[in-house]
Amino acid sequence: MIYLVITPRSMEAALSTSGTAVAVAGALLIAAVATQGGFDRSAGAERKIVRQVSPLENPRGTRAGLDPLTSRAERAAAVRLIKKVRVRGMGSKAGYSRARFGENWADTARGVPYARNGCRTRDDLLARDGEALEYRRGSRCVVVAMRLRDPYTGRLIRWSKRDSGRVQVDHVVPLSYEWRMGASRWPRAKRVRIANDPLNLMPVYGPVNEAKGGAGPASWLPPVRRVRCAYVARFAQVAVKYGLPVTRADKAAMLAQCR
Repeated sequence: MIYLVITPRSMEAALSTSGTAVAVAGALLIAAVATQGGFDRSAGAERKIVRQVSPLENPRGTRAGLDPLTSRAERAAAVRLIKKVRVRGMGSKAGYSRARFGENWADTARGVPYARNGCRTRDDLLARDGEALEYRRGSRCVVVAMRLRDPYTGRLIRWSKRDSGRVQVDHVVPLSYEWRMGASRWPRAKRVRIANDPLNLMPVYGPVNEAKGGAGPASWLPPVRRVRCAYVARFAQVAVKYGLPVTRADKAAMLAQCR
């Protein structure tokens, strides 16, 4: 059986690009699917199945999750990527604050996916990775409930905005780490980009994100061992994209996870 997924965003796009004929056809399909129980008719809800993909399949960060890198070829590709990352010593944290990277989740970055689409970055990431999404009534952006398969712990989280801290959006390369490794000298616009780039963002179980803090891979890795190579590959993707070095210990830890 084929189910049609209708979201506030996809319906808006359909109406703007295809006109009345698509709207009529869409209405008929919605009715048909609803009678089969395949469409959640609650306000602003979306049903979808999220397939997590590996970082090697996801160079822009617009697809969900962190699928493990298990084959010899995948792990070899990850090692080649990690070898591109430069090494330098850890700098000072003096002068760091979250505000140095722009307002939290503001839709003001330029040059990264989802930028200036009218939705806050956090909501874009929840929509990317969550299943059974529910949106605030009248909003095409604000996610108020969902299910999330946390890539770091493997747990299935049933989340709602009433307990917002249970799911947090992790900066794979932490902002304080970036600051200490050279971002303190970047233009503000570049810091805003890396803080809102979906390549560097992962919705995860909140307590695990808090335990990670500003640590690099030598000090912290996901509890689920099988995703650790994928995690450090994503860390390397961000570092290479932004010309950000890592410490010698962090690079050695990254290589060790994929060999």
